Amino acid sequence: MKSPDFCWYTDTCITQTISEHASRDSCWIIVHGKVYDVTEFLDEHPGGSKIILKYAGNDATEAYEPIHPPNAIIDNLSSEKHLGDVDPSTVTKVVKVTSEAEKKRQALIAKRPPLDEILNLHDFENKAIAKVILPDTAWAYYSSASDDEITIRENRAAYQRVWFRPRILRDVTVVDWSTTILGQKSSLPVYISATALGKLGHPDGELNLTRAAGKHGVIQMVPTLASCSFDEILDAAQPDQPLFLQLYVNRDRSITKRYVQHAEARGVKGLFITVDAPQLGRREKDMRMKFVGDDAGAKVQENMSGVRKDEGVARAISSFIDPSLSWKDIPWFRGITKMPIILKGVSTPEDAILALEAGVQGIVLSNHGGRQLDTSRSGLENLIEIAAALKTRGPWPNPNFSVFVDGGVRRASDVLKALALGASAVGIGRGFLYAFCSYGEAGVEKAFKILGEEFEMNLRLLGARNLNELVPEMVDASALQAHVSTPKDNLFDSTYQPLRLAEIKAAKL
Repeated sequence: MKSPDFCWYTDTCITQTISEHASRDSCWIIVHGKVYDVTEFLDEHPGGSKIILKYAGNDATEAYEPIHPPNAIIDNLSSEKHLGDVDPSTVTKVVKVTSEAEKKRQALIAKRPPLDEILNLHDFENKAIAKVILPDTAWAYYSSASDDEITIRENRAAYQRVWFRPRILRDVTVVDWSTTILGQKSSLPVYISATALGKLGHPDGELNLTRAAGKHGVIQMVPTLASCSFDEILDAAQPDQPLFLQLYVNRDRSITKRYVQHAEARGVKGLFITVDAPQLGRREKDMRMKFVGDDAGAKVQENMSGVRKDEGVARAISSFIDPSLSWKDIPWFRGITKMPIILKGVSTPEDAILALEAGVQGIVLSNHGGRQLDTSRSGLENLIEIAAALKTRGPWPNPNFSVFVDGGVRRASDVLKALALGASAVGIGRGFLYAFCSYGEAGVEKAFKILGEEFEMNLRLLGARNLNELVPEMVDASALQAHVSTPKDNLFDSTYQPLRLAEIKAAKL
């Protein structure tokens, strides 16, 4: 049964004419049919005041929606600034002018290769598809990683340093790659890892993932920073479709508590708490997008030195995240929910043992897709040491403690390598993200089909009839810690966009 969107304010009825409040002195905007007084927020807005003033007295939903989680305006404004429902007759529509760049992008979308020509997950991302049809802001946000972007490349390269040791003369007429993840059935040993702001790349955003996952028995992790509201995503799911929740912990723990308990009440089956982001990494591709226009800063910052106009989309959506999160908070989380709790962002055996001792139900070996601490090791490389440490603390595999891995996965063969080395399942984020940005829901379904075909082939060639027959002896990981002499991955290299230096602006010459 559907429930109304979850939020933290009460509705009232607006009778005043919104268009009367269209100045810096009195600035009202409409978002999702609600009216907000943002006058005092203008100079605090990370994207600057000018973009808000452009929509003063008008409906700003179209500009707001792609780059903000649905509740961002609710969470950042005090309740007295939530003025209530809009009277549609008072709204002045802003006429949208399609730029030449957007016209060109739409023409490129129309010329996409047919889905039949998509043969692997790299294809969704390549120079002829996602990289060219996504708006520049979306590509920069999705593809960016921290500092010199070494870790994002290492995430992919690590899988090329693990080699298969296949077994032969086994009856592999029937192979089965289905599994259970936190007790939930999954058609793949893969879950959809959380990625933020899906509407930057497609108007239906994360709903593409929800609908496709429901049809194909794959588990989606719902991101805190989704473009679609939490309830909108849950309402799009099939009855009894399993979903997990990725959580950024809010500085206001009452908000976190209500969000977590609402998710549990709606049937979410697992809570993945992100623990590797007390502060966001420097994602320079994203940050450079702030230099596209000169109106990126707040009005009060004009003509000032030392102004930071280079924070990008990530900064605009993440200021609520609590940097004080620590081990002492784990008992509190265990007290507010009965969902399995997974710590997302573990990198060391020491922290893996602490997580086990803290009584959570698992960990994700992750470096946030290379977007946090650059030159962090890959989740796959960390898996070796962490599995060895956990073996000393109880049964292995431990039925009560899952070990997931994400980062850099583009092939079913990558997943099988991680499973053979001890992973319970593997998360894929960008691979599915680019699939729906390029082709919508059908793209995600195609990605599932590709992975299924790869699993079938690779299991047969490995001599494994099901995932339980994957054992460490089927892989050679001896070179995993040698960060040199990795064969060039041409497909990944063709989609990777190198960082660039500062450039002279032609318009300023």
